[in-house]
Amino acid sequence: MIEQKKKDDGLKEPADPQFEQIRKLLEEQKAQILREAGRVVESGINTPHELFPDPTDMATREELEAFSLRLKEREKNLLRKIDLALERLQDGTFGICETCGEPIEERRLLARPVTTLCIACKTDQENQEKRDRISRGA
Repeated sequence: MIEQKKKDDGLKEPADPQFEQIRKLLEEQKAQILREAGRVVESGINTPHELFPDPTDMATREELEAFSLRLKEREKNLLRKIDLALERLQDGTFGICETCGEPIEERRLLARPVTTLCIACKTDQENQEKRDRISRGA
């Protein structure tokens, strides 16, 4: 397991300085998503709800709104993953594969800091998902 050292305030912090860089990256990503969400909310409040007499215009607007909702859902999921990664950093389990218990490679953590699987376990998971789709005929 990754070594932890205690800070003066009693909180754990990663012994590896690389994790500090990852923590900052996660916090920056979270702040950016929240800033963008604030802009979207403000623009939605300030924009009058338009009525389109033309069915094509109305369909286009509805499609854009549906797309926007899908993006918001993705951002919500990413925020949840970021919060979980920050918790793992705090409790000392960050960088450990949840499937095999081995350390996750540093370059994978830098590329995808919210990951919970090492590359071998992630590959196995994706292969299993592919086999499941094939067996269902999807």
